[in-house]
Amino acid sequence: MRPWVILLRGVNVGGAGKLPMAEWRALLAEQGFERPETYIQSGNAIIGSDADRRSVEQLVAEGIAGRFGFRPMVLARTSEEMQVLCEGHPFKSQDPSRVHAFLLSAAGQVDAALVDAAKAADEDWVLTDGAFYLSCPSGIGRSVLAQKIDRLLPVPKTARNLRTLSALRDIVARR
Repeated sequence: MRPWVILLRGVNVGGAGKLPMAEWRALLAEQGFERPETYIQSGNAIIGSDADRRSVEQLVAEGIAGRFGFRPMVLARTSEEMQVLCEGHPFKSQDPSRVHAFLLSAAGQVDAALVDAAKAADEDWVLTDGAFYLSCPSGIGRSVLAQKIDRLLPVPKTARNLRTLSALRDIVARR
């Protein structure tokens, strides 16, 4: 079975999209995923499945909708993709808790001048094929650019800091 990292958008944040991790792990097991494991409370899981990416994402989304009554955006990433996300980012000298990767569900484009105009002086960014990396030394909660990213980069996405992505990469690599 191929190991997958599952990333959900908008669960257990600000009281919306309540998803108890123990119940979600149980659901993933009931759906036939191998050795489901969750990491922290923000919608991260590691599973095993022989299904392709789209099938995994669809099955996870449908299961959550059926059991919990809401349908989050679901992204599935392989161990290799997690390695690229963690090792290929441009902000290696920065605190990994202050660098966020917005993982994209499809290729995205931005108007660099608009993004630069929207960011704070201490923020920096880079867009790659699969992620929009944001360095925000003052924190994601104070990031001017993070507040505007949905308008500037209008593709479905979910964000994690590099510390979380690195932990998920390490877990999936051990499988």
